[in-house]
Amino acid sequence: MTRLGYQLPNFDYPGVDRADIFKVTAASAKAAEDAGFDTVLVMDHFYQLPHLGAPDNSMLECYTLLAALAQHTSKVRLGALVTGNTYRNPAVLAKILTTLDHVSGGRAQLGIGAGWFELEHTSFGIEFGTFTDRFEKLEESLQVIIPMLRGERPSLAGKHYTVVDAINEPAPLSRIPVMIGGSGEKKTLRMVAQYADMGNLTCDASEVPRKLDALAAHCERLGRDRSDIVVSWQRTVCIGETTAEAEADRDAFLASRGLDYATLPDDFRAVIDSLLVVGDAATVGEKFAQWKSIGVDGFTMSMPAQGHMPDKVALAGKVVGAAVG
Repeated sequence: MTRLGYQLPNFDYPGVDRADIFKVTAASAKAAEDAGFDTVLVMDHFYQLPHLGAPDNSMLECYTLLAALAQHTSKVRLGALVTGNTYRNPAVLAKILTTLDHVSGGRAQLGIGAGWFELEHTSFGIEFGTFTDRFEKLEESLQVIIPMLRGERPSLAGKHYTVVDAINEPAPLSRIPVMIGGSGEKKTLRMVAQYADMGNLTCDASEVPRKLDALAAHCERLGRDRSDIVVSWQRTVCIGETTAEAEADRDAFLASRGLDYATLPDDFRAVIDSLLVVGDAATVGEKFAQWKSIGVDGFTMSMPAQGHMPDKVALAGKVVGAAVG
């Protein structure tokens, strides 16, 4: 279960040739494993997200990358944060997850969400549909994928997907845990309560208690023990031996996107500060200790400004791991 996950959200790094992207990514994943992260996660996107870069920034395909990272790690679980359900047929996705479990020696994890990035769908010719369509598809997919991962041969004649006695052999080596990502109180958290082993929240700190209450209410209604579900919360970090060092890395990342932190409007700077914890080990550790008291079981952490710096990844794992126990 993910209590301290490290997410790799970007692949263009200062001074790194695109031919060396995987080498740097593998070193970052290994550093995370050695530092005590229990899970290494990658985004499932084809274009970079708007807040992290331009659409034509480098983006490696999720499951090919995870299978490769399995050969460079030995302990961490490997998964997507999170799979865009709309991108793959659910039965095919179950086979992909099972294969990842085999090539990793039983370390696969399914992270999945409804999908939201319309530009990717339009550009790649993938049906986007309505908000309702995407959540209907996600629920149907879970009714196919989970049984296939548990040794069953499901049939489904759904509105969006049809499978008949879907076989998944060989079976996974492990019981592949299921994480559903998102914070929607009516749909997403109900599906977490009904189908998942884990949920991953993406929301403001002030909203976390309400999200946890909503999940607990769904669990009670469905007869599910809330304590059986591990809930992590997504955070973004920039850490250094000193705060000045961390701030310099933040500023360099923003500069690569054409932004000068020092001259940004106050409201824009406030948004960045709300999304990114920046500081030395003591500052970052204290912040995560405070966040742990909100009630989450753990964290997923991305480091877009420092993912190419294994020493910073290692420092973050050590500090945050100690802070959250």
